[in-house]
Amino acid sequence: MSAPAPSVSPELKSLMRRLKLGQLLDTLPERLALARTHDLSHAEFLEHLFSDEVQRRDASSATRRARNAKLDPTMRLEAWDDGAKVTYDKAVWSELCSMRFVEASQNALILGPVGVGKTFLATALGHIACRRRIGVHFERADRLLKRLKAARLDASYDQEMRKLIGVDLLIVDDFALSVLDTIETADVYEICVERHRRAATVLSSNRDPGEWLAMMADPMLAQSAVDRMKSAAWELVIEGESYRPNEKPTLGPRPASPTAPGRRRAPGGGHNA
Repeated sequence: MSAPAPSVSPELKSLMRRLKLGQLLDTLPERLALARTHDLSHAEFLEHLFSDEVQRRDASSATRRARNAKLDPTMRLEAWDDGAKVTYDKAVWSELCSMRFVEASQNALILGPVGVGKTFLATALGHIACRRRIGVHFERADRLLKRLKAARLDASYDQEMRKLIGVDLLIVDDFALSVLDTIETADVYEICVERHRRAATVLSSNRDPGEWLAMMADPMLAQSAVDRMKSAAWELVIEGESYRPNEKPTLGPRPASPTAPGRRRAPGGGHNA
């Protein structure tokens, strides 16, 4: 006959909540049972209990930082499709995942054609950084530059630029996808110059860095910005087939409706391969 589950007194619950340890109550009964089964010392029991709380707080903190950084929660490294028909330098990717490039204030250029996972891998780096308590900001290039233009109108431009320049890891997606005008080119130059050798930047792009110059309005500023970005950058080139056709909705057999046996529901919705 199994022993009854350990109980937690109301007094202990009240004390834990006053100490802001209320979340520990979720795992306390099983930890008490484990301590009794394995004859743990008081110190060993407390180590297991506090380890639960540290892990919970770390996970909660990383989730909060990722949300503030505007990272897609589904684009984590553990969700990467290993069956994707793409190739890239695994050694370079492992180096980037170590976050040493952030510590060294270096950059990363994630390059390749449409649909090979550039945004996914850039976002995954952001999530890794958040788990390491590194400050991150993620934004698509066109939206970032449009937002800076709007900031000029309400006198918040300097404040917005300070945030972009000061963040530990800035991730800019789809860089140079379309032509940049004079103001946008100047903003890119300012960000590149101020962050050079001071903070890490990740750029994803469908274009080779050599093509960026033609996409920027001021050749001198463009050359200066791109030269700084490339001089301190790791390059991860992804080649292969776009995975997006696999996301296309498909028609397939649907289960019979529980309220009308024998009938088929109207087709709709697909699945990810």
